[in-house]
Amino acid sequence: MGRPETRQRFEEIYLAYYADLLAYIRRRTESHEDAADALAETFATAWRRLADVPDGHAARLWLYGVARRVLANGRRTATRRSALVERLGAQLARWAESAGPPDDDLDAVRAAFRLLDADDREVLALASWEGLTSEEVATVLGCSPGAARSRLHRARRRLARELSRAGVDVARYGVRALALVGRKA
Repeated sequence: MGRPETRQRFEEIYLAYYADLLAYIRRRTESHEDAADALAETFATAWRRLADVPDGHAARLWLYGVARRVLANGRRTATRRSALVERLGAQLARWAESAGPPDDDLDAVRAAFRLLDADDREVLALASWEGLTSEEVATVLGCSPGAARSRLHRARRRLARELSRAGVDVARYGVRALALVGRKA
């Protein structure tokens, strides 16, 4: 962790200003977890840049400046994440409108999917929800590609049978219906 005098200086700064920084950060965050993350990042920066930390009371002000930048970076990240979530949500909504079955059919697809045994649900989920190829499904399941293709074929057949029993037009939706189960389940 560095030379003893480096460690000692950091510990002195940490002990002297921990409470003040925690209060500063806590007043500017929404949760204790966010405050803990920002405080940890502030002191990690202080450790990395210990040679830049001024002596005495100026260290406290320097740490406030670091904490302020850490909080600003966190807000920018949250804003970008929120914007991305909104864009993706809008794209998914448009996709669902153009590709999806009506809600009644979607409920029937979910119900039919739940009627399958766990092995069938897993192989269908790997292929439809995760988009894995038969070879990739085989790797995940620990079987040969031929066995994976067979399992997938049988599971699709059983799902089609359950969908037909539920009155869902299997020819109209095909595997897309199953993909929607994973998205909205």
